[in-house]
Amino acid sequence: MAFTRVDDKPIREKTQVYTPDCMVVIDPTLLRLPTLFAGIKAEGVLIVNTPVPLGGKPDKNLKVAGVINATAIALEEIGRDIPNTCLMGALAATTGWVKLESLIAALGDYFEGKRLEQNKRSTERGYREVKVETWQ
Repeated sequence: MAFTRVDDKPIREKTQVYTPDCMVVIDPTLLRLPTLFAGIKAEGVLIVNTPVPLGGKPDKNLKVAGVINATAIALEEIGRDIPNTCLMGALAATTGWVKLESLIAALGDYFEGKRLEQNKRSTERGYREVKVETWQ
């Protein structure tokens, strides 16, 4: 597990997130865990790396899910099974919480040259190719 807090204001809390608004699941086999969604807020968001549709609402508190085969995109664009930047693009498209342009600009802080271009393409494809599912 990993946790990230995002806000327009400074964040001072440095603890585990116990009631997330959103979950990003890199390994789709984790969807079978009975406690995976413990604590997810009502109207929560799920971003999941999977080649298949969810086939229904995986938890009563979810309102929206972004489904993307980020592994396949990473293999095509980066040449390795590193789906993180693709999932960031999917998160941006599904939630609207961050602009694609902001993600692309931030990649330059972590990558350069060929790796930067590969990760830009992966992020852009995640943004464009995510399938968004919504529920009541």
